[in-house]
Amino acid sequence: MKSLFKFTILDKFILKQILEVFVLGIVVFTSIIFASDTFISLIKQISTYGMSVNIAFMIILLNLPAVIVMTIPMSVLFSTVMTVNKMCLQSEITILKACGISIKRISRPIFGFAVIMALVTFFINETIVPITTSQSKTLALYALVQRNIPEGKRNFSIKELKDGNYLKRLFYVEKCEDKQFSNVSIIDLSDTNKIQILQAKTGTSVVEGWQFDNASVYTISKEGKTLNTSWIEKSILDFGSDIQSQLDKKNDGTDLNFIQLLPYLSKTPDENMGKEVLTKYQVCFWDKLALPITTIVFVILGIPLAITPPRVRHNRGFLFTIGVIFCYYIIRAFSVSIGYNGTISPFLAANMPNVILGIAGLMLFVKKANNV
Repeated sequence: MKSLFKFTILDKFILKQILEVFVLGIVVFTSIIFASDTFISLIKQISTYGMSVNIAFMIILLNLPAVIVMTIPMSVLFSTVMTVNKMCLQSEITILKACGISIKRISRPIFGFAVIMALVTFFINETIVPITTSQSKTLALYALVQRNIPEGKRNFSIKELKDGNYLKRLFYVEKCEDKQFSNVSIIDLSDTNKIQILQAKTGTSVVEGWQFDNASVYTISKEGKTLNTSWIEKSILDFGSDIQSQLDKKNDGTDLNFIQLLPYLSKTPDENMGKEVLTKYQVCFWDKLALPITTIVFVILGIPLAITPPRVRHNRGFLFTIGVIFCYYIIRAFSVSIGYNGTISPFLAANMPNVILGIAGLMLFVKKANNV
């Protein structure tokens, strides 16, 4: 038992190379995910809803822990495959085997590193990610409700879109100084059966949205007939109602931790929480356990894939990494989707990728450990 935890020169040699590639993997995979998903989504919000760049940058920082949690298993796989493949190409594996050191012994520090990274993933996912995810949603909603007020600008218009393409409201403001609007005209097309035109001398931004004082409202039918004319002392346009409903629909429990999700395992659907949302929460609960385990599964599969025959003289580690990650997310997308539909249990939906890749990895590992 003492020799199992003994830290040797071989362990230091392997871990040093693993750590160097691991840091590179974190940077590369985090950049890819941000560029392909988070960044594009924020650019759309900036252009569509007028979110300020400063707030968008804060949202990026708040989303960073959730992205890092996803990239840790990828980076562990990347560092494992690249390091072991490099050792094979430089005949280091062959030399170690000749010295009586088995593949299992060579893999020991890599598995130890994977276990530590699994614990780190679980810790970040339980303590940091729920808080930052919740704050990110709150900040995004606040920014979109408040809008990006064009301070000091004159004679400008702002459009609010519905479903990304259709005009919902069109704003014209003569002047904006000290967050106070002057001579505002609004064309409201949110109701398909009528058009409302609001005109106000003054307005300002409040927590609920944009507030207009002493506003005149004209309601016109689709045929062009004036239905009624009214005067409102105070009117507030809430930009966040649609956005809040969209956030609620997309809520899958990521802003809750393991303990907070535990009661939903025994909960039954009711009028407050439908079956679809409850199933998402249950899948999220098991996923919080499955994601750290993925780090170890990737190592089990990555080591035998990285051990190449002597005739191969080029590093194929990056291709193997991309292939494994692609297979993992294809299986994950399939299992989660049918899990949300109730076809399979939430436990199996979260763990199916680990089960399939884990069995394949164990078979390959045993084969390579006995033959190499």
